[in-house]
Amino acid sequence: MTRARHTDVRETIGENHPTCRLRHILDRVGDKWSVLVMSLLGGGPKRYSELQRAIEGISQRMLTLTLRSLERDGLVERTVTPTSPPRVDYALTPVGQTLSAQVSGLIAWAEEHREYVAASRLRYDAS
Repeated sequence: MTRARHTDVRETIGENHPTCRLRHILDRVGDKWSVLVMSLLGGGPKRYSELQRAIEGISQRMLTLTLRSLERDGLVERTVTPTSPPRVDYALTPVGQTLSAQVSGLIAWAEEHREYVAASRLRYDAS
């Protein structure tokens, strides 16, 4: 019996296998834009424009896709208030809030070690 390579997982074990489902969740919560959006929403509900201003380098399209994906996964909820123009707020769901502490810890680690990582990359690239 041959072992599947990591790139062959979907074909070998199927899209609904627990390993694939876990990978999909980790792909969502581990991408850089999702982490930043969830971190910001950890401080409370935000409007779309607030999120866009706070996340340097994110395009309107990427923010929209990220919010839709987080909403689809049940981590973010979107609330539309019928005003003129309509007000749209985004907030973490109760399950999203349970992930918020983990995301905040990851961001804190990255901030604490960013100089170390930058120096390590320079050393590596110089060798």
